[in-house]
Amino acid sequence: MSFGPPPSVFTQSALAADQATRKRRRTRLLGVLAVLVVLGLGAGGLLLSSAGDDSAHADGKGAATAAQSPDAIRETVEKVPSSPEGRLALEHDEEHVSQYTETNPRYAPGTWATGKILARGVANHIVGIRIKPPYDETAWTLKLDGHICATSRHVTADGRTAVVIQPPHAKGSKQEGVCDQVVFVDLNTGKKLWQKKMPSPQQAYVTNTNLTLTKGVVAVAWGHGSVAYDMKDGRQLWDSATVSRCEDKGFAGGRALLALVSCGEGTAATYEVQKLDPRTGKPRWTYKVASGVQAVYLPSSDPPVLAVAAGDNEATDLISLDARGRRRATISLSGYDAKCGARYFFSPYFGVLENCDGLVVGRTQAYVMSKENIANNQPSDWIVAFDLKTGRSQGKFDGRDLQMIYPLRMSGDELLIYRRGADVNAPAAVVSWNARTDKETPLLFFQLPEDDDAELSDPEQTDIVFEKGRVFFGKRELVRDDKYPKDPVLMAIGIGSAGLKH
Repeated sequence: MSFGPPPSVFTQSALAADQATRKRRRTRLLGVLAVLVVLGLGAGGLLLSSAGDDSAHADGKGAATAAQSPDAIRETVEKVPSSPEGRLALEHDEEHVSQYTETNPRYAPGTWATGKILARGVANHIVGIRIKPPYDETAWTLKLDGHICATSRHVTADGRTAVVIQPPHAKGSKQEGVCDQVVFVDLNTGKKLWQKKMPSPQQAYVTNTNLTLTKGVVAVAWGHGSVAYDMKDGRQLWDSATVSRCEDKGFAGGRALLALVSCGEGTAATYEVQKLDPRTGKPRWTYKVASGVQAVYLPSSDPPVLAVAAGDNEATDLISLDARGRRRATISLSGYDAKCGARYFFSPYFGVLENCDGLVVGRTQAYVMSKENIANNQPSDWIVAFDLKTGRSQGKFDGRDLQMIYPLRMSGDELLIYRRGADVNAPAAVVSWNARTDKETPLLFFQLPEDDDAELSDPEQTDIVFEKGRVFFGKRELVRDDKYPKDPVLMAIGIGSAGLKH
């Protein structure tokens, strides 16, 4: 099935906008600092008692992860801070947004953090924001040769990632809207390491291009073709311009490389999942998905886990596979909200195959958030850990009344969880949870700006990234304030521990 060209924002140059004032940004910054100081004075003593020491988070047996090679996909094991009291680490606004509205937003796909930099993709550039005072200091800006079409959450151990971009083409030409360039970037320096043109990308658009990274390899698929590059120098390793009835829809990276292959058209399409040799593209095994499935997502490559939508576009089941691609267990998602493909109001922009924001897969368990519970004086939702071998539940973590929780990522064998705030007495938090021991460890307590809290706390609208003791919130769509259309708007905010040195 072919896809049409992307929205007009990707096929036109951005128009000039009026210079925006910084007055409201400074006011908001001071307000956030004041709230955090209040939290520190009012609740710090109580919170410190549960913080623990500076020992590393680890798996259930207490062993930290081994050092990774530079081109491996980063798997950070977080440390327990000396204080969970939140302190503003970064606040950054986007200017020149007066022309962007709810129906025509300025897209900001991609949020990546290192120990030094928070990087955000915005339209046709990537900006690197320094994580130290002053809080709004731009370390670098990398201008791209077109709008960003696809991103990946994956970052190498030494801080590199990739994006796919759409160079401008003549309006009305066959190339208009085509996404045909891959750019590999060093996030710490903002340096473009290499840029390559994809082979046969005539039908690669923002609506169907999926990008991922695995050790030493960058891989892209767009339904009518796929290609893989060596991270070191951008050398093409393999490609498959599909001419048969089966097409590479996308890849899942990380510890391994999985491919989703679609055969046939429309509702009659069937799916296969293949584990590939990243250097050659050759399948090591193939798993055939049952007919009748409308969509397949790949939230984890190792262990291999599929989220399938049977009879609907919303994920209905998880399927875990073993090392040979054989089915291990099926987990019903009835009553759960895996949030697969839920970004951008369920529009397939910027790559959707790996994005299930209500689901995190660990080495032995899958953690899934429930649907929202609207009953009074009860948890607003909860997260359940399911054993990947048996499919049975192995633990439950409750949210709180009016405080929903969302799974973020693994830290060793512990799950990082974001809990929304309710008020100053019930602040937002990031905690880690060990499902086997049911131990909860607080990492951060903080308050988000009141005017932006609802959007920032929604994983369908905002990237929530926890890295090296800090949590970052990056809005995916930037829209003017109709009351103050010339003012800058909040694009990203970061919170660190008061006990964490910059």
